[in-house]
Amino acid sequence: MSLSKEKKSILITGGAGFIGSNFVHHWCQNYSDDQVIVLDALTYAGNRQNLADLENRKQFKFIQGDICDRPLIEKILKEEQVTTVAHFAAESHVDRSILGPDAFVQTNVIGTFTLLESFRHYWNEQGNPENSRFLHVSTDEVYGSLEADDPAFSEVTPYAPNSPYSASKAGSDHLARAYFHTYNLPTIITNCSNNYGPYHFPEKLIPLMCINILLGKPLPVYGDGQNIRDWLYVGDHCSALETVINKGKAGETYNIGGNNEVKNIDLVTMLCELMDELASDLPVKPAKELITFVKDRPSHDRRYAIDATKIKTELGWTPKETVENGLRKTIEWYLNDQKWWQPLLSKDYQEYYQKVYG
Repeated sequence: MSLSKEKKSILITGGAGFIGSNFVHHWCQNYSDDQVIVLDALTYAGNRQNLADLENRKQFKFIQGDICDRPLIEKILKEEQVTTVAHFAAESHVDRSILGPDAFVQTNVIGTFTLLESFRHYWNEQGNPENSRFLHVSTDEVYGSLEADDPAFSEVTPYAPNSPYSASKAGSDHLARAYFHTYNLPTIITNCSNNYGPYHFPEKLIPLMCINILLGKPLPVYGDGQNIRDWLYVGDHCSALETVINKGKAGETYNIGGNNEVKNIDLVTMLCELMDELASDLPVKPAKELITFVKDRPSHDRRYAIDATKIKTELGWTPKETVENGLRKTIEWYLNDQKWWQPLLSKDYQEYYQKVYG
């Protein structure tokens, strides 16, 4: 059943974070009549400024709160007559999960369980409407690591998470799947590859490299730099999620990839070359002179790759951006929006940076 033409009241958890805020902008731009409710705890990676241009929109509401707060979730679902949940809220950085796994289990597992339980009871009270959806946004890291010649991850690849982060996301995926099979709750799971684009917190690889180049700081590359990731521009990811909400089948899983497998060292080199071209007055030029290899992190997965055949053949979605075009757009955003990222380089961030990179 296609839901694209039906007016929705959509609850977006984690909507002040990186992918979540991009999705909020995407949805508001394309569905101006829909009621959009953003729930975000505004932890270190959540930034209300990401949504500043939407605050005066009549059908937009921001609520600061925790997805583990069941009374709050139940209140929002009932008062806003929510038809769709898009669940982005998560602790999402592998390095932080190694330093402190507790928050990852609490948010990613307990938080997802709380949302599912609250939505299940609300959905039952509403008479199990067919137009309801619970979209659970997850990661390709639940599938573990690939060797160079292994086929890409598909929707039937066995789960084999290797970090506290990916294990916690695997647990939340299993809960979302179980709630469909046990309670017939209309859940859909998406597993995406590495995202990049605007509003990306500077601890992640691409914004970290962009900002360090601008500051003339070393560019830390783990191990030998040969780890491979599939890179998905966040705008493409948002269009895929829109497609899944409108056309996806309840109970299904859809893998979302960018068809852009790149070695980490090649990606960093590409960023250096683009920054040399696009940025004026760099402290160090050519920027690649800043590349510094650092000790590899524990259980660093060697390769991720997504087979996105299912979403292409069943729902008609394919990514539009090449990694070169997407990186150029991303760099231009970071160059033009330095007032956004400069305040994020706080004392807490600097302390975290020292713990990870020394």
